[in-house]
Amino acid sequence: MKRRHRRLSSSPELDITAFLNLMIVLVPVLLLGMVFSQVRMIELNFPGMDAGQAPDAKEFRLVVTLIPEGIEIADSDRGLIRVLPVGQEGQDFANLRQVLRQIKTRVPDKTDVVLEVGPDIDYQTLVTAMDTVRSYPAVVAASVVEGELFPDVSLMDAPEDRKLAANASAESGEGA
Repeated sequence: MKRRHRRLSSSPELDITAFLNLMIVLVPVLLLGMVFSQVRMIELNFPGMDAGQAPDAKEFRLVVTLIPEGIEIADSDRGLIRVLPVGQEGQDFANLRQVLRQIKTRVPDKTDVVLEVGPDIDYQTLVTAMDTVRSYPAVVAASVVEGELFPDVSLMDAPEDRKLAANASAESGEGA
C-alpha cells in the first residue's frame, strides 16, 4: 500500500520590491515633466462698449493694424503715427516694439491696445504681433525679464480691401 504524502501547501508571497522601485523613480519624473507641458493662454478683449455708453473723445486709443503689406500704428488723437512696410524678412516687429516702447514712455498708464488684423494674416504672424504688443525683453540685474507694454489686447477685423497708408496715398496720387 502506497502512502500518499500530503504536501504542505502555502501561498507564495508576492515580491513587489521591483515595482516599488519603479514607482519611486517614475513618480518624480512624471511630476517634473508636468512643469514643462504647460499651455500658454492669452486673454483677449473684443472692442465694443456697453449699451448706452458713449465713446470718450479725449481718451487715447492706440490701434495697431496688421495687414500683409505691413504694419500701421495710429491713435485717436493724432491719426497715423508710424507705417512699417513689410521687408524681405517679413513683418517689422523689431521697429514695432521700439515705437510701442516710445509710446509707453509718453503714456505709462495706458495698458490696452486694439490689434486690427487683416483677413490674409496667418496665425503665427498674429501670435507674434500679440506677443510684441504685450511685452518686450528687458535686462534687470543681469537677467532677462519681460517689460510690460500693452498687455490688454483687443482684436478687430481689418477690412478686406485695406491698404497700407503709404501705399494708399501713392496710388491715389497724394503727396506728389
